[in-house]
Amino acid sequence: MGETNTAGSTASVWWSKGILALAVVAAALLPLGPLGAKAGIWGFSVGLMSLAGALGLAAIGVVVGVVALIVAHKRHIPASRRPIYLAMIVNAAIIVFMGSQFQQAQNVPPIHNISTDVFDPPQFDKVIALRGEGTNPLELDADTIGPLQEEHYPWVQPLRSDAGVAETFAKAVAVVEAMDMEVVNADDEARLVEATATTFWFGFKDDVAIRVRADGDGSVVDVRSVSRVGLSDLGTNARRIGEILERLGS
Repeated sequence: MGETNTAGSTASVWWSKGILALAVVAAALLPLGPLGAKAGIWGFSVGLMSLAGALGLAAIGVVVGVVALIVAHKRHIPASRRPIYLAMIVNAAIIVFMGSQFQQAQNVPPIHNISTDVFDPPQFDKVIALRGEGTNPLELDADTIGPLQEEHYPWVQPLRSDAGVAETFAKAVAVVEAMDMEVVNADDEARLVEATATTFWFGFKDDVAIRVRADGDGSVVDVRSVSRVGLSDLGTNARRIGEILERLGS
């Protein structure tokens, strides 16, 4: 009987370690998928699948962990519970994190082309050649995007400044550089700044255009940010425009 209990305890310990290993694999998939896509090792669709895989493994881990804890409790095997508790914490963190991402996606409109002026948005020039095939179109549907922007991103408005056009344009170039975006074009005559921002996760590229026009003795600035791929940007483009406007206005 003693040998049977010992064998059962040993099996339970290995079972609990297996549950913990499953949680570690799920946690590893969270950064590996997006960063692998960013490095070009695989496409972003594979990176998205890795996130789904992490969520699936975490959900399975929680269910199996609950069953394992019940079994360990009935068999009075405290040594096998500690790895399971740790695995449950890891799996719960993954589920909470992914849940927050899904919630964020539900709370923002499914748009990726944002502009302070939806009827006369800043136009891209040099960036067009960099976007390549299969990227989102640059046409902006003002009738659709305008109301969504007004509802969800009311701060996305043109910026008026007392500074002259030349001074504001120079500051716009400096702001883009300070935000670690790649400056593609800084046309001093057209007062147009074009840049590309690369997201940390997945390495998604968003193109930015900043247009400076005279407004009496001052100037007015319009900013546009467009994702190359994807339907929803999870609010990234609007937040970027907000940061640019804040820096320009400071």
